[in-house]
Amino acid sequence: MTTNTRIVLAARPQGPAGLEHFRLETVALEPLQEGQVRVRHHYLSLDPYMRGRMNEGKSYAAPQPLNEVMIGGTVGEVIESRHPRYTPGDWVVGMGGWQQIGVVDANQVGALHKVDPTHVPLSHYLGAVGMPGVTAWYGLVRIIDPQPGQTVTVSAASGAVGSAVGVLAKARGCRVVGIAGGPDKCAYVREELGFDDCIDHRRYPDYLALAQALKAACPQGIDGHFENVGGAVLDAALLRSNAFARFAICGMIAGYEGQPLPLLNPALILVNRLRVQGFIVSEQMQDWPPALAELGQLVGSGRFRPRETIAQGIESAPAAFLGLLKGQNFGKQLVRLI
Repeated sequence: MTTNTRIVLAARPQGPAGLEHFRLETVALEPLQEGQVRVRHHYLSLDPYMRGRMNEGKSYAAPQPLNEVMIGGTVGEVIESRHPRYTPGDWVVGMGGWQQIGVVDANQVGALHKVDPTHVPLSHYLGAVGMPGVTAWYGLVRIIDPQPGQTVTVSAASGAVGSAVGVLAKARGCRVVGIAGGPDKCAYVREELGFDDCIDHRRYPDYLALAQALKAACPQGIDGHFENVGGAVLDAALLRSNAFARFAICGMIAGYEGQPLPLLNPALILVNRLRVQGFIVSEQMQDWPPALAELGQLVGSGRFRPRETIAQGIESAPAAFLGLLKGQNFGKQLVRLI
């Protein structure tokens, strides 16, 4: 290989993101420097957080630079190495970005991690046994801290993070209720993932109607809630919260296009003495080993069968990403690059 095909951020969105904000490029490969590793990416992960990085405003991470490769998790094979820890043929996970071939400074701590695709499919290292799975584990175990018999709810329940939250909560003896968009996703959440119930939020015109559906599905109220969406879903969950409930705030995809997401009943945080905590999983590296160990066991044993939506080819990444923001994916959204 002498060239690399990649996608860069061409312009910052002023409102909804579109295909015009991305640009496909082909560039020549340069020789490796000492300590670098060249990786042929097999899969690219597409995740909602990327939309926030496209903006220039303040966030928990620096904005995606213009005219540079879009950020993104990747898994692939080492094809060339000038670092003693890596040899051609190694399978590795890293943040290689939206491109077919990545070059990594392997001296940077955490830049690459070796993985074994023998028992866990390679793509799952970007989903259930990767960053989304660890995100689910941390928010559930460290923030919600569910106890047997308690009720846990999770929005975007059929997605990469939400599905893992439910499986992990069921393993801890909880009643688990998901919120998802559409009957097919809800059927998957109930029948394949083993949730106790799942609510199709598209059936309800506002947060009050959704709160009534949550009341029926959670007769003992909500003890823990994992939020991936925000907006009406969060307002509905707050209405059904028990005293001392814990809310793990992972994502606000309802507001990723820049619109404000006001809380309609913030007094409930005080009235019910709620713990509401946002988190960024990359700041919790000490919890990755136990999380990955449990998730790998669940996937390897077949107790967790995550769903994936896979687009083909690097050129398909922008459209697949925009579809993800609209909920068109089913489970983890990936791009196969080979």
